[in-house]
Amino acid sequence: MQFTAMILSNVEVSPGYWRMRMTAPSECAAARPGQFMMVRVTGAIDPLLRRPFGIFDVGCHIPAQSGAVRQPYLEMLYRVVGKGTALLATLHASDLIDLLAPLGKGFDLGEADGEKLIVGGGVGLAPLYLLAKELVKQSKVRLFAGGRTRDDILCITEFERLGVECYTATEDGSLGECGLVTEALLRRLDQLQGKATIYACGPHGMLNAVAVIAAERGIPCQVSLEGYMACGVGACLGCVAPGRGHSPETPDFRCVCTEGPVFESGELKWRD
Repeated sequence: MQFTAMILSNVEVSPGYWRMRMTAPSECAAARPGQFMMVRVTGAIDPLLRRPFGIFDVGCHIPAQSGAVRQPYLEMLYRVVGKGTALLATLHASDLIDLLAPLGKGFDLGEADGEKLIVGGGVGLAPLYLLAKELVKQSKVRLFAGGRTRDDILCITEFERLGVECYTATEDGSLGECGLVTEALLRRLDQLQGKATIYACGPHGMLNAVAVIAAERGIPCQVSLEGYMACGVGACLGCVAPGRGHSPETPDFRCVCTEGPVFESGELKWRD
């Protein structure tokens, strides 16, 4: 649905990364982990297009006034990378913002046996927090968070408060292990002997590596793609990703905003 939300808070949680909380209709409380929102940054013509952001969390805000009604809210994580997100970072509590939410197909929680392993990096952690909140109700959950530096590892304390065991890795060694987070993932998979399910969101290179690992070991794996979207509802077809059977002779594309953003990793075409 489309609605006008009031910003409740907009804070920088790490250099260049922001966390925004905004009011939402009660229907948004049913948002599934992995769904996303399309945000109109400003009422002006420029920037023209909405921006897509994963839903980080949903909940109820309790206003300061005594006896006030509990107000549902949505949260998102975003990184300042261009004009649109730079404008978002200038907004304050009580400012209004126009949203389309919730959109897309979220994660399938299922009832697969074994541990649930969550892999993410940077703003790729955004849809994984709400996922972790649901998964901890039914099984052991471990988070593998990676980034270039410690500034790219976000909201680890929030995951730990859920009871999630967290592993971190940075390419410069400034937090956790020095190297790629997939190395820690591989060690854990060796210990579990394939009894696990993987959920991942982050840069395409990381998702590619995770998908290959899952395929080689026959492990169920769902990935959330970070597609560039103009509409968010499947009208423009600007966010398509190649499906498993794609080739120049037989094109096979999946629309990220409506068929995803969450896919079984085996549905998509990856580099070898």
